[in-house]
Amino acid sequence: MAKSDTSNSPHRNAAEVHTIDAAGKSIGRVATEAAHYLMGKHRLEYAPHKAGSAHVHIIHAGKLAISEKKRRQKRYARYSGYPGGLRYLRLEEVLEKKGAAEVLRHAIRGMLPKNRLRKERLKRVKVEE
Repeated sequence: MAKSDTSNSPHRNAAEVHTIDAAGKSIGRVATEAAHYLMGKHRLEYAPHKAGSAHVHIIHAGKLAISEKKRRQKRYARYSGYPGGLRYLRLEEVLEKKGAAEVLRHAIRGMLPKNRLRKERLKRVKVEE
């Protein structure tokens, strides 16, 4: 017996919007919840090879619970491609320059599978300060 594919069912194509309140939560807790919804693991017809249709709105990102120690010690690395081109930014510098939205997007990106669907899933994240 062939396995039925539910990808064209009307319930599958309906876009869902999940709102996550980030006030008082840590970066990892919010990012984990967002990645869970973006991958579609909350649905019965979850399939790892499908992008899913859920949209995630994160509100109050500026009220994340981040300790002073983490603000000083957490570093983000970027590499220019040239010898000696490795540069680091501390979390407090990233928060100052780009805001909490960029920090959350970076955390969510790291929690999604490293495949062709990651870019498509990240487009469905909206973060509000």
